[in-house]
Amino acid sequence: MKDNIAAEELIRSLLTQMGEDPDREGLIRTPGRVIKAYSELTSGMNLTVRDAVGEGVFEERCSEMVMVRDIEFYSICEHHMLPFFGRVHIAYIPRGKILGLSKLARITDIFAKRLQVQERMTQQIAEAVQEIVDPLGVGVVVDAAHFCMMMRGVQKQNSSTMTSCLLGAFRSNPATRGEFLGLIRDLRS
Repeated sequence: MKDNIAAEELIRSLLTQMGEDPDREGLIRTPGRVIKAYSELTSGMNLTVRDAVGEGVFEERCSEMVMVRDIEFYSICEHHMLPFFGRVHIAYIPRGKILGLSKLARITDIFAKRLQVQERMTQQIAEAVQEIVDPLGVGVVVDAAHFCMMMRGVQKQNSSTMTSCLLGAFRSNPATRGEFLGLIRDLRS
């Protein structure tokens, strides 16, 4: 946060507006903890994809689909500032370059650790992989639960939201798209 003291005063004011006493024992240090938590939860705003990938791009003649599935993530919905969380599945077809496998998780974290919407995050992950290794295609599917739907509003605790972004061969080639989506379906069975 740019100004922790001012931010902590805003949290104290919020607590007061909620009818709480920010000076009671359990809340005295809450403003500082909230600021620290939100700084960590939005730390991706200060990072670029290049920061995450570093030296993790390698020349390789691999031409078959590479998929990392079940990448856990946690994010904050920009509409209500409540958490959403789930799993990301990423696949790409290399064209002379591959990414270190952990880099796909790091790319996911950069975009998840921002005030975010799932639809944009899905697209940002796919576009980042496309930009970094210029593959023949990229597929990203995100399956998430949103506290803004679970804890407030419609209060549907068992709902899940799925989004996808398909680029290159994953969009234009039905067989490639089918293989990728079939692998994901097999995971859910």
